[in-house]
Amino acid sequence: MSSLYLVEQGLLIRQNGERLILYRDKAPIAEVPLMKIERVVVFGHVHLTTGAISALLRHGIDTTFLSWHGRLKGRLVALESKNIPLRLKQYERARDEAFACELARRIVRAKVHSSLRVLLRYQRNHPEWSAPEAIAQLERTLQTLEQPQTLPSLRGLEGQAAAAYFQAYGNMFRRSLRFHKRSRRPPRDPVNAALSLGYSLLFGEAVAFVSSVGFDPYLGFLHAPEYGRCSLALDLMEEFRAAIVDRLVLTLFNTEVLVPAYFTTSENAGVWFVPEAKKRFLREYEETMQRAFISRHTGHRTTFRRLLLEQAEHLARALLHGEEYRPYVAEP
Repeated sequence: MSSLYLVEQGLLIRQNGERLILYRDKAPIAEVPLMKIERVVVFGHVHLTTGAISALLRHGIDTTFLSWHGRLKGRLVALESKNIPLRLKQYERARDEAFACELARRIVRAKVHSSLRVLLRYQRNHPEWSAPEAIAQLERTLQTLEQPQTLPSLRGLEGQAAAAYFQAYGNMFRRSLRFHKRSRRPPRDPVNAALSLGYSLLFGEAVAFVSSVGFDPYLGFLHAPEYGRCSLALDLMEEFRAAIVDRLVLTLFNTEVLVPAYFTTSENAGVWFVPEAKKRFLREYEETMQRAFISRHTGHRTTFRRLLLEQAEHLARALLHGEEYRPYVAEP
């Protein structure tokens, strides 16, 4: 099972039996069996007929709609989960300050640990490179996170660690690339453009998985409730940002799979993928999500996509049955 990314603008998607037919200028250009699709991701102006929409709903295929630049617009899903006991427990636990703080502390600690592993792995593979100040700050943050913290202090620690991490991360890019700090809405350079698209894809998957398990995706623990924001999906996503997106983007640029010429600057000074480069990035992202490996976290053969679902299920057990929640930490 895999994802179908619909990128080409103006495509028309129809259903014929158990297949989706892709049309360009009224001519069919491809057929995709529904049984081989696990999810569909639609960018920009792609048109789905009522028959295609009905087929996707009937097969339970989660469909995500993004703007051309990758911002989540919405999802097409079948009926919401019937797991009312989990949602009631989620609302109860969110009001339990001690529980929320402890869960948030674990998530932040895992994120900082994963960020540190990205830096240490790069340093191990490139002995000529070093970032002693950033590494020392992340290590100090991990020590601080061994003790209970309030939610405001946790968010402050996470922000400080992220600033130190991205300063070092920017110096890991070769080929004369320049990346000084994280920027978004709009991204100001090719690296930020790739990070933003990767995070958008990961966020869409996190929303789908927490929803499929039965959670309310809008009510999180680390991320404060905010109108229109899927805070719980952002909580889950924090565990995987460095392991999936940051490592992928670093590899693609340093091996010149992506180069600055694959990006364009818009009138608002934002930097974006050109269409063919975006398709290449999506292929690389999909391969990363589907690639099997033995996880030190679980001891089993798995994929990142499977781990996302397993962590959402793990969180449900923690809320319902008091199981200790262990966030995912990037492999060394």
